[in-house]
Amino acid sequence: MRMRYLALATDYDGTLAHHGRVDEETLAGLERLLASGRDLIMVTGRRLEELAECFPHLELFKYVVAENGALLYCPANQKWKTLAEPPPVEFVVALKESGVERIEVGRVIVATWEPHEIAALEVIREQGLELQVVFNKGAVMVLPSGVNKATGLTAALKEMKLSPHNVVGIGDAENDHAFLALTECSVAVENALPALKDRADVVTKADHGRGVVELIDRMIADDLEQLETRLGRHHLLLGTSDQKGDVRIAPAESSLLISGASGSGKSTVASGLVERLMEQCYQCCIIDPEGDYSELEGAAVLGNIKRPPTIDEIVHLLDDPKEHVVANLIDLPVTERPDFFLKLLPRLQELRSRKGRPHWIVVDEAHHLMPAQWEPGELALPRELKQVMWITVDPSLLAPAVLEMVRTIIAPGPEAASVFHSFAKIAGEKPPRLPQVKVEKGQVLYWRRDAESEPLLVQAKPSTSQRKRHQRKYAEGELPPDRSFYFRGPEGKLKLRAQNLFVFMSLADGVDDETWLFHLGRGDYSTWFRDRIKDPELAAIAAEIEQQREPTAEESRSAIKQAIEERYTLPAQAPLPMPGTDAEGQFAAPANK
Repeated sequence: MRMRYLALATDYDGTLAHHGRVDEETLAGLERLLASGRDLIMVTGRRLEELAECFPHLELFKYVVAENGALLYCPANQKWKTLAEPPPVEFVVALKESGVERIEVGRVIVATWEPHEIAALEVIREQGLELQVVFNKGAVMVLPSGVNKATGLTAALKEMKLSPHNVVGIGDAENDHAFLALTECSVAVENALPALKDRADVVTKADHGRGVVELIDRMIADDLEQLETRLGRHHLLLGTSDQKGDVRIAPAESSLLISGASGSGKSTVASGLVERLMEQCYQCCIIDPEGDYSELEGAAVLGNIKRPPTIDEIVHLLDDPKEHVVANLIDLPVTERPDFFLKLLPRLQELRSRKGRPHWIVVDEAHHLMPAQWEPGELALPRELKQVMWITVDPSLLAPAVLEMVRTIIAPGPEAASVFHSFAKIAGEKPPRLPQVKVEKGQVLYWRRDAESEPLLVQAKPSTSQRKRHQRKYAEGELPPDRSFYFRGPEGKLKLRAQNLFVFMSLADGVDDETWLFHLGRGDYSTWFRDRIKDPELAAIAAEIEQQREPTAEESRSAIKQAIEERYTLPAQAPLPMPGTDAEGQFAAPANK
């Protein structure tokens, strides 16, 4: 069985460590995880030097994200690089002059303790700096805006060519929210803050290092397969059902069959699911015999009417976790397509074994690649092949070995019932009892073979690629200065620019309450949404929040962020500043090592 989770990203203080130290039982658990073929990543707010003093086992970790996301360290070669610019020297000087005596200065981070966050915010405001304050169980950390444990973990995963969807994260405190949200499975140790427990997918029974060991043992035992039902935040919306409400598909689903006659809507359903997979950054490899996906936004198309793609170039592109690939086989003769697919499949499986990707293999016109009468296919297919979407006009045209692997069937359009009868006949089993309803255009019958239930009638969610393309520009693009939002504060001393909605939300978390409420009271947020983002519905929601009687900063900030998140697809990975490297962007040599 190939592993889904290839790395564990863990906080240090309060998670791995208790009172700053890691016990022998926890160390043994870390070594067991490494022996299983997985990697370890540490994500900590500590400075690198103080971490090395209290934990002399950094060699167990592939990478260390230190200073709350501002520094990346590779224990194997003892090299590091900063991921953001440090605050100016004048900032630290002003902090000391304001009476803050206990200050720790890292390569980027400036840290102190509560209640000195008030002094820190005042100095930030006076100097007009684009800095944020982050809390960690009494610690007060000052960092460049937008830098957090998630951006640091993103940098580590980029070096490892690993997707966050193949990572488990575990932590205990306020500053762990961001990086846990980035990972596929987020875990809080038993001693974690209540707010973190509420948002985590899983909470361990044990505290501190014993909780980490508990998680490690579950990863080794079954790759957390039993926890899939708790990971609903990643599940893909297929549509809605009168009986069940929203119907969703797990991203780790077994083989999925979408079948229907030409014009039934199967391509629309498949395109919608592919679109949602890509929006959530699940890497897709689409095998496209007829060139139907040649205009798919966000994917690299290999092959055209003049030449087919090569297997090497497909695998080479997929080595980058951010790349989605369409293999256009339109120039490949029909008789050569099955052989091409069977040569490509082992290479994709090998990449999956190393990197857990591509997360989904989408096989359009699957009968071209695995035809019913093609005997080599029966011998070459693995016994189990998960996360594959087979798309065909009729199940009877597919090799029986493919149908044996299918666990979920989606049949769109008025002829949906015939798909189940055709499937059952080839599979040699009794067809499921179908609901006595007419399947209209835009509807599908959805059935999981391993579920003790009848197929559901589902109103499929349509593709929204046009709307998403328009909105993505505002969510994560680069608006010009005259269309950006500026947090300036009541005295106009700040100049924090939000060039898109993602940066706006990040800065909103960092500004002080007085600044947030100043702009709220003037109606600046609804004005920006209406006049610059061109979203009158979002502007109307913001206006209602702005007009509430004596709104609190926390409640209004949360309400406006929720309204944005519900309407826009924000990037799964935050923009990552990379100053502090050499001319080639490589790690700098370590200091004082």
